[in-house]
Amino acid sequence: MREFIFDCVDTTRFELRILECETYQEFLKIATDEEMLYYIGIPSTEVAEEKKKAQYGFRTYNKSYLMFLIIDRETSEILGYCGYHTWYLEHDRAEIGYGLYSDNWKGKGVMTEVLNTVLHYGFTEMNLRRVEAFISPDNVASLSTVKKFGFIKEGQLRSHYVKGDNIEDSVVYSLLINEYNSMNSNK
Repeated sequence: MREFIFDCVDTTRFELRILECETYQEFLKIATDEEMLYYIGIPSTEVAEEKKKAQYGFRTYNKSYLMFLIIDRETSEILGYCGYHTWYLEHDRAEIGYGLYSDNWKGKGVMTEVLNTVLHYGFTEMNLRRVEAFISPDNVASLSTVKKFGFIKEGQLRSHYVKGDNIEDSVVYSLLINEYNSMNSNK
Protein backbone atom coordinates (compact mmCIF):
# COMPACT_ATOMS: atom_id res chain seq x y z
CA MET A 1 0.00 0.00 0.00
CA ARG A 2 1.26 3.49 -0.83
CA GLU A 3 1.80 6.06 1.88
CA PHE A 4 -0.33 9.19 1.64
CA ILE A 5 0.50 12.18 3.80
CA PHE A 6 -2.30 14.21 5.34
CA ASP A 7 -1.92 17.08 7.77
CA CYS A 8 -3.27 16.37 11.24
CA VAL A 9 -4.43 18.20 14.36
CA ASP A 10 -4.43 16.47 17.73
CA THR A 11 -6.85 16.40 20.64
CA THR A 12 -6.26 14.62 23.92
CA ARG A 13 -7.64 11.26 22.72
CA PHE A 14 -7.84 11.65 18.95
CA GLU A 15 -5.87 12.49 15.85
CA LEU A 16 -7.84 14.61 13.38
CA ARG A 17 -6.75 13.94 9.80
CA ILE A 18 -7.41 17.05 7.69
CA LEU A 19 -9.09 16.52 4.33
CA GLU A 20 -8.78 19.73 2.33
CA CYS A 21 -10.78 19.73 -0.88
CA GLU A 22 -7.90 19.57 -3.38
CA THR A 23 -5.92 16.94 -1.45
CA TYR A 24 -9.01 14.82 -0.90
CA GLN A 25 -10.09 15.08 -4.52
CA GLU A 26 -6.66 13.98 -5.77
CA PHE A 27 -6.62 11.10 -3.28
CA LEU A 28 -10.03 9.90 -4.49
CA LYS A 29 -8.80 9.82 -8.09
CA ILE A 30 -5.90 7.44 -7.41
CA ALA A 31 -6.67 5.51 -4.21
CA THR A 32 -7.51 1.82 -4.29
CA ASP A 33 -10.47 0.46 -2.33
CA GLU A 34 -8.03 -0.82 0.31
CA GLU A 35 -6.40 2.64 0.61
CA MET A 36 -9.84 4.29 0.84
CA LEU A 37 -10.72 2.09 3.80
CA TYR A 38 -7.33 2.51 5.50
CA TYR A 39 -6.92 6.29 5.12
CA ILE A 40 -10.49 7.57 4.97
CA GLY A 41 -12.58 4.80 6.55
CA ILE A 42 -14.81 4.33 3.50
CA PRO A 43 -15.73 0.69 2.85
CA SER A 44 -15.49 -0.67 -0.71
CA THR A 45 -19.30 -0.68 -1.00
CA GLU A 46 -19.29 3.13 -0.77
CA VAL A 47 -16.15 3.96 -2.79
CA ALA A 48 -17.94 4.45 -6.12
CA GLU A 49 -20.40 6.94 -4.59
CA GLU A 50 -17.60 8.90 -2.89
CA LYS A 51 -15.53 9.03 -6.08
CA LYS A 52 -18.63 10.20 -7.98
CA LYS A 53 -18.89 13.22 -5.65
CA ALA A 54 -15.27 14.13 -6.44
CA GLN A 55 -15.99 14.30 -10.18
CA TYR A 56 -17.94 17.48 -9.56
CA GLY A 57 -15.28 18.95 -7.30
CA PHE A 58 -15.39 20.14 -3.74
CA ARG A 59 -14.42 23.75 -4.46
CA THR A 60 -15.77 26.60 -6.57
CA TYR A 61 -14.61 30.19 -6.79
CA ASN A 62 -16.59 31.07 -3.65
CA LYS A 63 -17.15 27.79 -1.77
CA SER A 64 -14.87 25.11 -0.33
CA TYR A 65 -14.72 22.11 2.01
CA LEU A 66 -12.52 21.15 4.95
CA MET A 67 -13.18 17.98 6.92
CA PHE A 68 -11.40 16.22 9.79
CA LEU A 69 -11.45 12.44 10.15
CA ILE A 70 -11.57 11.36 13.80
CA ILE A 71 -8.99 8.67 14.54
CA ASP A 72 -8.64 6.89 17.88
CA ARG A 73 -4.99 7.23 18.96
CA GLU A 74 -4.91 3.83 20.69
CA THR A 75 -6.39 1.69 17.89
CA SER A 76 -5.94 3.89 14.76
CA GLU A 77 -9.63 3.22 14.05
CA ILE A 78 -11.45 5.92 12.06
CA LEU A 79 -14.44 6.78 14.24
CA GLY A 80 -16.16 9.47 12.18
CA TYR A 81 -15.76 12.99 10.88
CA CYS A 82 -16.26 16.61 11.88
CA GLY A 83 -15.71 19.68 9.79
CA TYR A 84 -16.92 22.28 7.36
CA HIS A 85 -18.70 20.74 4.39
CA THR A 86 -19.91 24.10 3.10
CA TRP A 87 -17.38 26.91 3.55
CA TYR A 88 -18.36 30.24 1.98
CA LEU A 89 -15.00 31.82 1.27
CA GLU A 90 -16.20 35.33 0.46
CA HIS A 91 -18.37 35.53 3.57
CA ASP A 92 -16.04 33.95 6.17
CA ARG A 93 -18.73 31.50 7.26
CA ALA A 94 -19.13 27.74 7.10
CA GLU A 95 -21.67 25.04 7.83
CA ILE A 96 -20.43 22.41 10.23
CA GLY A 97 -21.28 18.75 10.02
CA TYR A 98 -20.24 15.73 12.07
CA GLY A 99 -21.00 12.10 12.66
CA LEU A 100 -19.72 8.90 14.22
CA TYR A 101 -19.64 5.68 12.22
CA SER A 102 -20.50 3.42 15.18
CA ASP A 103 -23.01 3.77 17.99
CA ASN A 104 -20.33 2.33 20.30
CA TRP A 105 -18.66 5.75 20.41
CA LYS A 106 -21.78 7.81 21.01
CA GLY A 107 -22.28 9.29 24.47
CA LYS A 108 -18.55 9.12 25.29
CA GLY A 109 -17.65 12.78 24.74
CA VAL A 110 -16.00 12.20 21.36
CA MET A 111 -17.81 14.95 19.50
CA THR A 112 -17.48 17.39 22.39
CA GLU A 113 -13.69 16.94 22.42
CA VAL A 114 -13.38 17.04 18.64
CA LEU A 115 -15.78 19.93 18.07
CA ASN A 116 -13.81 22.06 20.52
CA THR A 117 -10.68 21.63 18.36
CA VAL A 118 -12.51 21.98 15.04
CA LEU A 119 -14.22 25.22 16.09
CA HIS A 120 -10.89 26.62 17.30
CA TYR A 121 -9.33 25.69 13.96
CA GLY A 122 -12.21 27.29 12.06
CA PHE A 123 -12.06 30.59 13.90
CA THR A 124 -8.27 30.86 14.10
CA GLU A 125 -6.89 29.10 11.00
CA MET A 126 -9.77 29.54 8.53
CA ASN A 127 -10.62 33.04 9.81
CA LEU A 128 -14.32 32.26 10.07
CA ARG A 129 -16.57 34.84 11.64
CA ARG A 130 -19.65 32.59 11.71
CA VAL A 131 -20.24 28.83 11.98
CA GLU A 132 -23.68 27.46 11.11
CA ALA A 133 -25.34 24.17 12.03
CA PHE A 134 -28.49 22.81 10.36
CA ILE A 135 -29.90 20.04 12.55
CA SER A 136 -32.98 17.84 12.38
CA PRO A 137 -35.40 18.84 15.15
CA ASP A 138 -35.45 15.14 16.13
CA ASN A 139 -31.66 14.89 16.59
CA VAL A 140 -31.59 15.52 20.33
CA ALA A 141 -27.91 14.59 20.74
CA SER A 142 -26.73 17.02 18.07
CA LEU A 143 -28.95 19.82 19.37
CA SER A 144 -27.46 19.28 22.84
CA THR A 145 -23.91 19.29 21.44
CA VAL A 146 -24.17 22.67 19.69
CA LYS A 147 -25.86 24.23 22.72
CA LYS A 148 -22.84 23.17 24.86
CA PHE A 149 -20.67 25.33 22.62
CA GLY A 150 -22.89 28.39 22.82
CA PHE A 151 -24.57 28.12 19.42
CA ILE A 152 -27.70 30.27 19.24
CA LYS A 153 -30.94 29.01 17.70
CA GLU A 154 -32.02 31.25 14.82
CA GLY A 155 -35.08 29.45 13.50
CA GLN A 156 -36.33 26.48 11.56
CA LEU A 157 -36.20 25.83 7.82
CA ARG A 158 -39.12 23.80 6.50
CA SER A 159 -38.50 20.87 4.13
CA HIS A 160 -34.81 21.71 4.08
CA TYR A 161 -33.04 18.32 3.72
CA VAL A 162 -33.83 15.05 2.00
CA LYS A 163 -32.71 12.06 4.08
CA GLY A 164 -33.47 8.77 2.38
CA ASP A 165 -37.12 8.93 1.42
CA ASN A 166 -37.95 11.60 4.00
CA ILE A 167 -37.96 15.36 3.73
CA GLU A 168 -36.84 16.95 7.00
CA ASP A 169 -36.90 20.37 8.54
CA SER A 170 -33.68 21.87 9.87
CA VAL A 171 -33.23 23.90 13.02
CA VAL A 172 -30.68 26.64 12.30
CA TYR A 173 -28.00 27.41 14.88
CA SER A 174 -25.01 29.72 14.63
CA LEU A 175 -21.94 30.68 16.60
CA LEU A 176 -20.19 33.99 15.92
CA ILE A 177 -16.52 34.59 16.52
CA ASN A 178 -17.14 37.17 19.26
CA GLU A 179 -19.41 34.67 21.09
CA TYR A 180 -16.79 31.95 20.71
CA ASN A 181 -14.01 34.25 21.98
CA SER A 182 -16.18 35.38 24.91
CA MET A 183 -16.93 31.77 25.93
CA ASN A 184 -13.27 30.77 25.68
CA SER A 185 -11.93 33.77 27.58
CA ASN A 186 -13.97 32.58 30.58
CA LYS A 187 -12.26 29.16 30.67
